[in-house]
Amino acid sequence: MNELFVDLLPLILGATLVPIYPIIVLLLLQSERGLGKSVAFVAGALIVRLLQGVIFGLVFAPAVDAESSAGLVLIGPTLLTIVGILLLVMGAKKWRRSGDDEDGEEPPKWMSTFTEMSVIKAAGSGALLMLLSVKQWVFTLSAISVIEEAQPGITAGAGLYLLYALATQILVLPPMLAFAAAPQKSAGPLRAAQGWLQRHNRVIVMVVSLAFGIYFLYRGIAGLLAVRGM
Repeated sequence: MNELFVDLLPLILGATLVPIYPIIVLLLLQSERGLGKSVAFVAGALIVRLLQGVIFGLVFAPAVDAESSAGLVLIGPTLLTIVGILLLVMGAKKWRRSGDDEDGEEPPKWMSTFTEMSVIKAAGSGALLMLLSVKQWVFTLSAISVIEEAQPGITAGAGLYLLYALATQILVLPPMLAFAAAPQKSAGPLRAAQGWLQRHNRVIVMVVSLAFGIYFLYRGIAGLLAVRGM
């Protein structure tokens, strides 16, 4: 079980360390009815992630149970390889645009869209973000594959996936709790955190993409070679 958690940890970190998600939550917190909007946004994203686990868990589980060839063993390493390539491409793009992608003083236009939306639209936006993000899809499918290949059992597998889904919220829960406890006192730090993430968005994405891209590509290729040697 400990080894399985170690395998899930990089996927949790990769899915978590993407600045756009906490930036949106921080923006929502600073708007009117901010706590309700941010809770709705996170709930929408979390519900989609949990539904992905249920739906694709039902797909992967029978496949693993009925495994009779090395073909199905390729699912996990293949997904990790795809994650690695995807992240490396993204990191390379950010690197190449480093000279002309610097953040200016004027906030992006999309920021006003989130600050003005209703609670219901915030929930829909959270769900839509999870549905449209290719990276999040690959992270989620990889996590499901890692869990199913370990065959921990239905209850343990569901618990591990729930842990994965909740752990991906680790960057947004502290500011939400701080705002709920002390809205006035937390306003300044929240603005500072949002501004810092916005200013360093490109650098964060580039570093995270390159670091995790190399790691996942290595794990994926190593897994494919191991299956080939079976």
